[in-house]
Amino acid sequence: MPVSNDRILALDRDSLVAWYLRNRERSRRLFDLIDPDVYYSRPIALRNPIVFYEGHLPAFSIIALLNRGLGRPGVDGRLERLFARGIDPDSVETAAPRSGASTQWPSRQEVLAFGRAADEAVLAALRDAPFVEDRPAMQRGEAVFTALEHEAMHQETLLYMWHRLPQEHKHRPVDLAYELGGAPVRQDTVQIPAGEATLGADRAAARFGWDNEFGVLSVTVPAFDIDVHNVTNAAFLEFVEAGGYQQRGLWTDDEWEWIQTDRIAHPTFWVKAGHGWQWHGMFEDLPLPLAWPVYVSQAEANAFARWKGRRLPTEAEYHHAAFGTPEGHERQFPWGDAAPDASFGNFDFASWEPVPAGARPAGASAWGVHDLAGNGWEWTSTVFAPLPGFEPMASYPEYSADFFDGQHFVMKGASPATAKELVRRSFRNWFRPNYPYVYATFRTVSSR
Repeated sequence: MPVSNDRILALDRDSLVAWYLRNRERSRRLFDLIDPDVYYSRPIALRNPIVFYEGHLPAFSIIALLNRGLGRPGVDGRLERLFARGIDPDSVETAAPRSGASTQWPSRQEVLAFGRAADEAVLAALRDAPFVEDRPAMQRGEAVFTALEHEAMHQETLLYMWHRLPQEHKHRPVDLAYELGGAPVRQDTVQIPAGEATLGADRAAARFGWDNEFGVLSVTVPAFDIDVHNVTNAAFLEFVEAGGYQQRGLWTDDEWEWIQTDRIAHPTFWVKAGHGWQWHGMFEDLPLPLAWPVYVSQAEANAFARWKGRRLPTEAEYHHAAFGTPEGHERQFPWGDAAPDASFGNFDFASWEPVPAGARPAGASAWGVHDLAGNGWEWTSTVFAPLPGFEPMASYPEYSADFFDGQHFVMKGASPATAKELVRRSFRNWFRPNYPYVYATFRTVSSR
């Protein structure tokens, strides 16, 4: 039966193929950074072993694009099931069943052969398969973009996992360099007047979005003041030296239980060095760069904010500070409507580490707030929940719905390891409040 022309998707296949190949090449380089003897290890106990992720990336593309999008078979059902989905445990104990020794997982040679077969099948589909809106997962090309963005998202996961590997098990790039900066920026604030913030995106107008992005919600935001810059290592050092991790009144019951149980006494990215502190970098430890933003869990960010007599911003306050303007209209990005590039922020794998807070002034918002996209995800106080009219996406129905549990909090913006394709106003990230490994920073606000 012939297909109606109005159901045929007009997508630029050459650009899609180039995007897929770019993703796969970046993933290959990331896995080549590490020594083979750590391939079955778990740098973070709450995540699967490294081997899982090298198989998961091609397996997911098979499932989302070929199976759900095009109704085509995969290349190896056993491995596609094994690598189908990761884990999000609330404790090391609940993560234990998938700890895995090398005898329980395929050899790397088998994983790489699976990846090559998957690549051939996916590339053939991107080049020649009919792209027709005849299946729910192919509406507006959803399955195509799901597969492409998913791999870029997981590359950030790989990098913060690699950050926890012993440095001697990683191959140092020959061109490694850092922007250390000098004196840290002042922790000034700026007043944001009351206004409207638009959360979410219009499904009919967006080229693509993940299911939790859709549903437009207009929120009236009362006036507040917000930190011009993210909290720096210098500012957080004051909290540490003032005994913030030992002050019970700065922590909720759950937060206090976490830091006591896991013996948390400083940011995960810091290590004690004699009488001072160092930054635990990807390839080496550095004297603590005081000008860099601090990376912490939401629990630690909350405690610092309470210590300052302030709080974390809501998702709506973040939006108003990032995209709002004195004229009352909203921008596509904090800096305006120009497409993201390296002049606007530290994202898209531009750096292995942060850069000094405020080092990309061209990316400041209309209110003069810096680094709202790049240099670290921004913790908010908003519980991750659906926007009005939420519908699970057909190409990945479990993507968001399983996490609307009241135990995850919204993060906004981007980190150094966030692909530029994900830097958009509606994109929402989320994690548990006691997850300290992700490249996440914060700033504080106060109602006025």
